Amino acid sequence: MSSDASPRQVRYRHTQRAALLLVVLGGAIAITLIVGIAAIAGWQPVVLAVVIPLLVVLAAVLVLFSSMTVEVDDEALRIAFGPGFIRYALSLERVQAWRTVRNPWWYGWGIHYTPGGWLYNVSGMEGVEIVLSDGRRPGGARGCPGSDPRRV
Repeated sequence: MSSDASPRQVRYRHTQRAALLLVVLGGAIAITLIVGIAAIAGWQPVVLAVVIPLLVVLAAVLVLFSSMTVEVDDEALRIAFGPGFIRYALSLERVQAWRTVRNPWWYGWGIHYTPGGWLYNVSGMEGVEIVLSDGRRPGGARGCPGSDPRRV
């Protein structure tokens, strides 16, 4: 079986860990588990009806946002959170310019819109602001210092 397509060559790859999120959500999961065990011991079905969905949500957030990986290959800049269920790709042909930025602390973490464009971040304040060829700022690889798609 032959293929004309060559595999993508990764020129840059950085994974950012969400250490604070791991500590906070890990603690919340531990407390919720203790409450759940106490509810089981005292057979409190109403408490269990709250604890079980809460554990599922906390665990899902922990898995989905525990890390963010930025990858640049010959075609695109790609961002993936956690195991990769939430991801974003930006064709390098659409990138006009970029610059390193330091986001204010109140921009926070996660995926949301800021005055500088879309923010993709799980930890820290340093990042890269990307300007597209049409002048828009998608946020690209914010939160990943040094992820300059043309200088990797």
